[in-house]
Amino acid sequence: MPHYTPPLRDMQFVLHELLDVETALRKLDPHAGIDRATIDAVLEEGGKFCAEVAFPINQSGDREGCTRHDDGSVSTPKGFKEAYDAFVAAGWPALGADPAYGGQGLPHVVHNAMLEMLNSANQAWSMYPGLSHGAYNALMAFGTEQQKAIYLPKLVSGHWTGTMCLTEAQAGTDLGLIRTRAEPNADGSYAITGSKIFISAGEHDLSANIIHLVLARLPDAPAGTRGISLFVVPKFIPDGQGEAGARNAVVCGAIEHKMGIHGNATCVMNFDGASGWLVGEPHRGLNAMFVMMNTARLGVGMQSVGLAEVAYQNSLAYAKTRLQSRSLSGVKEPEQAADPIIVHPDVRRMLLTQKAYVEAARAFTYWAGLAIDREHKHPSEKVRADNADLVALLTPVVKGFITDNGYECTTLAMQVLGGHGYISESGLEQYVRDARINMIYEGTNTVQALDLLGRKVLADGGAKLMKFGKVIQELLEEHAGNPAMKEFTDPLAALAMKVQQLTMEIAGKAARNPDEMGAAAVPYLRVIGHLVFSFSWCHAAAAALRKIDSGDPFYQAKLMTARFYFAKLYPESKAMIDQARSGATALMEMDAALF
Repeated sequence: MPHYTPPLRDMQFVLHELLDVETALRKLDPHAGIDRATIDAVLEEGGKFCAEVAFPINQSGDREGCTRHDDGSVSTPKGFKEAYDAFVAAGWPALGADPAYGGQGLPHVVHNAMLEMLNSANQAWSMYPGLSHGAYNALMAFGTEQQKAIYLPKLVSGHWTGTMCLTEAQAGTDLGLIRTRAEPNADGSYAITGSKIFISAGEHDLSANIIHLVLARLPDAPAGTRGISLFVVPKFIPDGQGEAGARNAVVCGAIEHKMGIHGNATCVMNFDGASGWLVGEPHRGLNAMFVMMNTARLGVGMQSVGLAEVAYQNSLAYAKTRLQSRSLSGVKEPEQAADPIIVHPDVRRMLLTQKAYVEAARAFTYWAGLAIDREHKHPSEKVRADNADLVALLTPVVKGFITDNGYECTTLAMQVLGGHGYISESGLEQYVRDARINMIYEGTNTVQALDLLGRKVLADGGAKLMKFGKVIQELLEEHAGNPAMKEFTDPLAALAMKVQQLTMEIAGKAARNPDEMGAAAVPYLRVIGHLVFSFSWCHAAAAALRKIDSGDPFYQAKLMTARFYFAKLYPESKAMIDQARSGATALMEMDAALF
């Protein structure tokens, strides 16, 4: 059976020793009074919920799955409802929400840390409350005051949950192809008719109401994405007291049968003239959609951080206790019939790959969470704008690079267990199945790569990328006189220069042939991912060096993991640069008939 222990020591290292969040939050008026003790207490209690309530129903929920009944209602696995009730009773849904609507107002960086633990414990269950944040953010940004008053307190408390109903069978990622219609009613509402697919948490028995945010077309809508509008469509229409009232004409037509996250109901949702209300301006639903999608993309990155962490914990425990063969360099435990497999170099490679990717991803995503806090709460308009650009630039990296690595980590963890990883009892094969979807939904990782290179880098002439380059340069200048840091700063500086050169080269090629951008996008994302992780590991190494004389093995391990990253994982960036430079010809010259 698998186990999970919240990695509070490393989480605290990132929050307090890398990011110094207490000092950073003092500059943000809404968070100025939040101190280290408060953050640590929140995460300790959150860790208990994750380990003691959510984690024990992860495997059983995967085996049982969700059940759709003849009336379209859906039952979640045994224990899910009780866990959700406990989650709501403890106030966890309100953690990072606005106090004006009943939220606790804690910073996003703390919310990110909680998300990591929730997803380590039970990704499928965590998606039910997690998807509400996209609906909450969209209504906060674009909802009317009446819509906010009706829906936000219930979403914040967790008594109601939310979904994103975006894609359709014929559309996929190309939302300009959606066909769902919105016909105006005399009372100011709209009749929503159409079918949506792949709707996570679309129907369930956890909350009293489910609030669907639905993309649809008005009768006069222009073609393509310019003709998309957003509507709020509740499962139960709120009554005069703001409680769940009459049943709306929206029903789960089917549950998708999928390879992972079985405990989450991924639904086909049918809208048959359902009552909906316009959110934002007509034909401007794409703007609101991106608020939801970016929330989801950052959340999916946290899903993979969580899965990679719990998979690593279990493969490490196995490697320390599984006896098999003898060390190549001589017997290590003569009193045993064989040595534990952790003595073998390739087992260590698999473990250290997981450790290096998980710890860099944690540092990066918490750094991104703090950037989001600065984007929304910093008193300086320039600081807010700069951090908004950094978050926009790096959101596809959070989603794409981390989920790619997360899948690799879960696969390596399963490999460490050998045959025991392949069978369901160990729990590792579930983590592999669950992690695989993270590379697909909320925009496949190819879409993330195209977004990064096309919309976030080339579209503004590299302005956002240069802002991140400035952040890197500040770190390099800070440690320029420290010889102990050269083994970390030199490769970071070299990669930063190579990224600048590569970006200019791709821009020139893409101006002549747009397929060049498409051919370079995926390897380019991995290059930027390694730039970000190199930055994260330099930052972590500097913090560890400051404490290395303490004798605490934690800091020794941190330095050794940083060295492993630069020795064994960082070199992938060279191969990816070569791939990105290789151009589109080898991909596009073959006629489709020859495949």
